[in-house]
Amino acid sequence: MGWLYVFLAAGFEFAGVAGLNKYSKRKTLLSGAVYLGGFGLSFLFLYTSFKYLQVSTAYAVWIGIGTAGAVLLNMFFFGESKSLSRVASLALIIIGVVGLKALS
Repeated sequence: MGWLYVFLAAGFEFAGVAGLNKYSKRKTLLSGAVYLGGFGLSFLFLYTSFKYLQVSTAYAVWIGIGTAGAVLLNMFFFGESKSLSRVASLALIIIGVVGLKALS
């Protein structure tokens, strides 16, 4: 159950990042609501996951998934660079997250 909350937290973090990107370009009520609501729900689900998982593991996995997701989101939807070094760095993050989950 705890991992479900971590993945929900990461999913809402993606929404928060997309809203933040939109809000930084054009301040609208909708982009502000997506930005604040996404991050708010993300923290709520992360906090809930702490009832089932170690804080250090849940937090590290949430950060890793959120970071990787934010990079991918910005690469594919907002035109950021898809250079080999960025993709390699992203792969290292994913390997680290999988390693943390496997060893916890």
